[in-house]
Amino acid sequence: MKPTEHLCAADDPEHVRTPPVTYVSVLGGGAPGTDEFYRKKSLVTDIARELNDAEASPVVEIQYWYPEGSTPVEIADFYSVNPIPSLRYRVLSKVPAATTQTDVDTARTRAVSAADRTSDEIAVFSLPEQDVVQVMHHGPFAEEYATLERLGNHARGRRVRRSGPHHEIHLDAFTRTTPQDTLRTILRDPVA
Repeated sequence: MKPTEHLCAADDPEHVRTPPVTYVSVLGGGAPGTDEFYRKKSLVTDIARELNDAEASPVVEIQYWYPEGSTPVEIADFYSVNPIPSLRYRVLSKVPAATTQTDVDTARTRAVSAADRTSDEIAVFSLPEQDVVQVMHHGPFAEEYATLERLGNHARGRRVRRSGPHHEIHLDAFTRTTPQDTLRTILRDPVA
């Protein structure tokens, strides 16, 4: 399997092996785009900035899945079968591999984020090296359906199936009001 860098993807679907990654993370639930979604995204960004030597705009990533008992979905139909508000998600931002929970707790205190709530459980989270299918999506999030269909077709052609949460890597910072025409999002699914 061809290895790839974590923040790289081609415009055409590909089957590659991604490296292990360590993150700061927080769990959430519900549709993307809600006030709560953006609050958690801001919180993780603020803490990741502290852990990455004040990097201006840490890349934010989101893993999505449906609760147990939901209708099974594959890559192409990920967003079109189950109700979107039933989604569970994990907001992530990459941090140095040696980051500990103590480091995260200290960074959270230093960040003094306006988005922080005492009920948020901020944790270190790691993904192992893994085989994935992925593609670069350009443009609005609402147009991901067609890109996911291309990615799903590629997976079927390789005789592999989704084996974990759907993963979106947002290479460009965005807020609720950011124009989405030029946004780049890596759509990635672990496969087996």
